[in-house]
Order: sequence, then structure tokens, then C-alpha cells
Amino acid sequence: MPEYKIQYFNVKALAEPLRFLLSYKNIPFDDVRIQKEDWPAIKDTMPMGQMPILEIDGKRAHQSVAMARYLAKQVGLVGSNDWEDLEIDMAVDTINDFRNKIGAVQYEADEEVQKKKRTTLDNEIIPFYLEKLEALAKGGHFALGKLTWADLYFVGILDYLNYMAKKDLTVNHPNLNKVKETVLALEGIKAWVAKRPQTDL
Repeated sequence: MPEYKIQYFNVKALAEPLRFLLSYKNIPFDDVRIQKEDWPAIKDTMPMGQMPILEIDGKRAHQSVAMARYLAKQVGLVGSNDWEDLEIDMAVDTINDFRNKIGAVQYEADEEVQKKKRTTLDNEIIPFYLEKLEALAKGGHFALGKLTWADLYFVGILDYLNYMAKKDLTVNHPNLNKVKETVLALEGIKAWVAKRPQTDL
């Protein structure tokens, strides 16, 4: 079995889907958490000056969605043909678009601009995406009517999305809540959640 190492900050955020995917099949991995004060000294050693980083037998990979897709193949949570993989990718990319929209507000440096953007986010962007994602998750799965890595990806970053949106995004969205419940009930995921470090995001 390959040796896996995940390097990220001491948060869930973008690395948690990777941790979920490995935990799904109870695949051991080295969960390396970099403290923020140590980051400047090692930033230039990273492929693109950012994390998360996934190491597989010493070979480094970057780009969180690409790494998640790779791990999904290793644990059997992909489609059975190119069209099914496209359906999964569309769901993941939509979730990621949503994350980027929320992140653009969360990380806006100008407080006055952020306040205006937050109003648009709350009144227009979040309702729009939640309506689309709720419809996409009909039956409690984002693609193919069964468990795929899109489900694990969503639940993996959900705490991060909630933190940035300043609300629980699954409230009053039964399909999204069903996705969350299904993923968190998986034995490997349940075991990981029980032992992982407790962080806000």
C-alpha cells in the first residue's frame, strides 16, 4: 500500500475532503499540520507556495480538487464511465464555485466593501446556490443516485463553508442534510471525525 501524507494548516477546510477519502477506506496517512507561525519559513518549499499538499510515496501533488479526484479513484468513489465522471465533476465544480463566491466575501480586506458584499452574498448568492445544490442532491447524493466523492467533498468542506457564510447552510435543505448525515454515518468517516483535532473550520 502506498504511504500517504497530507500537509496543511491545523484546520479542516481544503484538506478535509482528502482526509475523508482516505478515512473512507481506513487507509492510514500522516496528517501533518503546519502552525501558522511556521508557514513563512516553509512556504517557498511548496510547489505553488500553498497547501494542502498530498505526498504519495514521497511524490508531491498539489491542487485540492485534483488530489481529491485522484484519491477517489483509489477508493472506488468515481463513475463507471466518462459520462458518470463528468456528472460527478460538475457537482464538485459547482460546490467549488460556491466556495469561491463565499470566500471572496470572507477574505475581503476592506470592511466597508465586505459589508456590502456580505449583503449580496446573503440575499442573492447563497440562496441561488443552495437552491441549485438542494435540487442536485435529490435523494441524498450529488451524482449517479449513489455515494460518490462529490458527497465526501461537500461534507468535507461544509464546516469551512459554514464558517465563512456564518450560518449552517444545510438548515431547511433536507437533501443537503441527507448528504451530510449519510457521509458522517460511514464507518471510516465516523472514526476519523471522532479522533481528528477539534477546530472551528
